[in-house]
Amino acid sequence: MSLAILALILFVSIFLLVLYGYPVAFTLGGLSLLYAFCFLDPVVLTLLPNRVMGVMDNSVLLAVPLFVFMGIMLEKSGLAERMLRTMTELFGRVRGGMAISVIIVGALLAASTGIVGATVITMGLISLPPMLKRGYPATVSTGVIAASGTLGQIIPPSVVLVLLGSVLGVSVGKLFSAALWPSLLLVGAYVLYIIGLGILKPQLFPRGDNDLKGWTPAFFKDLLQSLLLPLLLIVAVLGSILAGKASPTEASAIGAFGAVLLTLTQGKLKWATVRDVCQDTTHLTAMVFMILLGATTFSLVFRELGGDQFLVRLINQGGLSEYQFLAFVMIVVFVAGFFIDFIEIVFIIVPVVTPIFIGYGTDLVWLGILLGINLQTSFLSPPFGFALFYLKGVAPPEVKTVHLYKGIIPFLVIQVFLLIVVVLFPNWLGISM
Repeated sequence: MSLAILALILFVSIFLLVLYGYPVAFTLGGLSLLYAFCFLDPVVLTLLPNRVMGVMDNSVLLAVPLFVFMGIMLEKSGLAERMLRTMTELFGRVRGGMAISVIIVGALLAASTGIVGATVITMGLISLPPMLKRGYPATVSTGVIAASGTLGQIIPPSVVLVLLGSVLGVSVGKLFSAALWPSLLLVGAYVLYIIGLGILKPQLFPRGDNDLKGWTPAFFKDLLQSLLLPLLLIVAVLGSILAGKASPTEASAIGAFGAVLLTLTQGKLKWATVRDVCQDTTHLTAMVFMILLGATTFSLVFRELGGDQFLVRLINQGGLSEYQFLAFVMIVVFVAGFFIDFIEIVFIIVPVVTPIFIGYGTDLVWLGILLGINLQTSFLSPPFGFALFYLKGVAPPEVKTVHLYKGIIPFLVIQVFLLIVVVLFPNWLGISM
C-alpha cells in the first residue's frame, strides 16, 4: 500500500473518530503520531517542534483570546437586552419592527463578539419570549433569531476568519475587509425579507408591535448607552484594522479593553464577572490551541505521507476545473458543518484542500470568504444545524423543532443566494481576483 493511500486513510479515520465523539485535538495529534511512528522515518518527527513553535510564535493568533474575551465580556454586560429594547422602540412604527430589531442587534453582537453559540443563546433568551408574547409566529421568531445569531461567522471581527487567515496563510485584515460588503449585504437582505413579509402577509406581525413611546430624553439616553457606545467600539476595532492603523492583534486588544469599559458603564463590572469571563476565555482559548497543535501534527504527517501531492494528481487526472473542485469542497464543508464544529472543519479539511487551490491559482482571500459564508449556512441547515440546537435548548416548550426547521428555510435561501453572488461577482464585492 502506497504512503499516499495511507494519508487518505489517516484523513478519513480522523474524520470518522471525530464524528464518533472522540476529542478533536487528541484525535488529530495522537492518530497522526501513530501513523508517523508506523509508516515514516522517525527523523520526520524532528520537524514537529519547529512547527509547534511556529504556531506559538504567531502573533496574529493572539487575536483569538482577545476577541473571545471581548465577546464574552459584552455578553455578560447586559448590553444585548438593552439594545433590543431600544431598537424595538426605534422601529416601533414599522410592521415587523421587533424582527428587524433582532436582526440589527444580532449583527451588532456579531460585530462585537464573533462567537456564534453565545450570540444565538443570548438572542434566544432575551428576544424569543417577547416575540411570542407579542403574537409573532414561532416559525418567524425562531428563523429570525437563528439567522441573526449566526452572523458572527462572517461579520468581522470573526474568530472564524482569524483562524481561516492562519490556515490559509493570508492577511486577517484582508479577510476582514473582504467580508465587510458580503456581511452588510446579508444583513440588508434579512431586513428586506422581513419588510417584504410584512407587506405581503401583514397578519404575521401584530399591530401591538407599533408601540414607540416617543423621542423622550430617557429614550435618547438609552439610545446613546445601548447603541452608539457599542457602535463606537466596533468602529474603533474594525476601523483601525481597515485603515491600516492597527494589526488584528492590536485591534483585538483595543476591543477587549473597550468591552471592559462598556461593561463598567452598564454597572456590571464586578469581580465575579471578570473571573467568569477570564475562566470562559481560558477554556475556549485552550480548546482552540490544542486543536491547532493537533492540526499542525496532522498537517505535517499528511504531507510527509504524500497526501497533498496525491490529491493534486487525482484532481488533475479527473480533469476537474477550479469551479468544479470548489463546488465539491463547498458541498463537503457544508455537510461536515452538520456534524462537527467550525474549528474542526478549519483545521481538518481546509489544510488538505488549500494546496490544490493554490495550484489552481485561486485567490485565497476569496476562498476564505466563501468558506465563512458556507460554514454559516451549514450552521443553519436542518436537520443538524448547530444554531438550531442552541436555540431549541433555550426555547419555551411550545416552540417545537418543526417550527425551527420551517422558519429557517427563507434565510437559507438568502444565504445560498449570497454565496452565488460572491462566487460570480467577487470584484463587485471588493474581493480582488
